[in-house]
Amino acid sequence: MFSFFKDKNKDADIKLSDIKLPEHIGIIMDGNGRWAKKRALPRSAGHTAGAKTFRTITRYCSNIGIKYLTVYAFSTENWKRPEEEVKALMSLFKSYLEEAIRDFKDDDIVVRFIGDTSAFSDELQALIEENQTMSADRTGMVLNIAMNYGSRDEIVRAVKRIAADVKSGRTDIDSIDQKMISDNLYTAGQPDPDLIIRPSGEYRISNFLLWQSAYTEYVIMDDVLWPDFTSEMLDAALIEYARRNRRFGGV
Repeated sequence: MFSFFKDKNKDADIKLSDIKLPEHIGIIMDGNGRWAKKRALPRSAGHTAGAKTFRTITRYCSNIGIKYLTVYAFSTENWKRPEEEVKALMSLFKSYLEEAIRDFKDDDIVVRFIGDTSAFSDELQALIEENQTMSADRTGMVLNIAMNYGSRDEIVRAVKRIAADVKSGRTDIDSIDQKMISDNLYTAGQPDPDLIIRPSGEYRISNFLLWQSAYTEYVIMDDVLWPDFTSEMLDAALIEYARRNRRFGGV
């Protein structure tokens, strides 16, 4: 694992132009609630601050040449949070989706949503669809926003789709392989994440891209909460990633 504040100085002379960037980055946007608590603010204030950081980091990733960015915005387990907080999050999502239609119109970013979005209100679903439709013809970075996403649910969904194809005779059981499972996930057609970044110091995967991250490199930032995450910290994570020796099970 990697702590930004402990290691940030040792690579001061390394620039992004000196390294090979990952093709696909995942970010677990963690720590909004704790950020707000430290400041005696309601948790909703932390989510608002986190949304601002998300917009900044998304544009930065696009500008430096990242091809795929997947962010964990709302998990299937987040419905268990206090009702007031969930309502605040839904309101924030609505505001973000409306802003994205307006603010990202000139950005070459393809916006996609992964997860079971049918659980959201009709208004949110319409905004989700509008964002995806408006950005579909762009050629730049693909932004996957995981909303009502859980990796176990994603895998169950894939298994059910494959089972239905077997039952109908469209495929046979001996044809099932890893590629077929990948092709039935929300991220079908995309490369697996090379790097997943988690601010806030939590050392767990939290049901995020379980299948896709079999050989992903993780960078955990112990002393950073998501609203305080900066492009400088992202650079440090990218440099740490470049130092790793990725063997994919080999020697």
